[in-house]
Amino acid sequence: MYHGRRTAAVLAAVAAAPLLGGCLGLGGDPDAGTNGVAKLPAATIEQKAGAAAQAAPAVRLTGTVVSNGQSYRLDMRLRTDGGVGEVTTKGDTFQLLRVGDDLYLKAGADFYGTGDDKDSQAAAAKLNGKYVKVPPGDPAYQQFSGFTDKKVLLSDLFVLDGTVDVGDHRKVGTTKTIELTGSGGGSLDVSLVGTPYPLRYQRAGNAGTLTLADWGEDFTLKAPAKSEVVDYGKTVGATPSPTPTHKK
Repeated sequence: MYHGRRTAAVLAAVAAAPLLGGCLGLGGDPDAGTNGVAKLPAATIEQKAGAAAQAAPAVRLTGTVVSNGQSYRLDMRLRTDGGVGEVTTKGDTFQLLRVGDDLYLKAGADFYGTGDDKDSQAAAAKLNGKYVKVPPGDPAYQQFSGFTDKKVLLSDLFVLDGTVDVGDHRKVGTTKTIELTGSGGGSLDVSLVGTPYPLRYQRAGNAGTLTLADWGEDFTLKAPAKSEVVDYGKTVGATPSPTPTHKK
């Protein structure tokens, strides 16, 4: 009797195994329940991800970028008309805010290079913790405004070196993705849930990884109060150079 019950239990377990395997997705269709994008050609996936990114009114971008041998850590919220967030490089952290064409930078005194003379120290003290409105013709404007530009930053996501192919099924956080790979390096993870937004971009040559989230989630973007702004081209006459120079 004992052996009969044990045999029946084993048979029941064996019979349940395929069902259990199906629940775990073992040997099943990895695209079941997804938006079906993974079954498309690589060029079509890339096109759909690019169109989704362009159409989205807002996104949050975090991660690192290496440019001209210099590493930048970004945490930016971007809209079509500007952006706001934080950038860290060479041990310095500063905030960027762009509303339309107006670019503001806020940092501590050390960012500007205090120097040894009293005039430089006084100028840096005036800038400390204040928003500095950067003139469009200033080199600093050209250098930093790109970090607040949704179109500029997202265009880099679709630069995969060489031939683009469909890679592995992966995840970014808990979201299923399909990987696009470049034969010369780099990869892009595209969401398999809902709209096929790009969710992670790994640049070729270990030149940084960016994660994208909060697609379409709007946020407040407004210029700082006048009391919080310093125009260093006019107010801080002792500044030795119109371009902020962070410490080495």
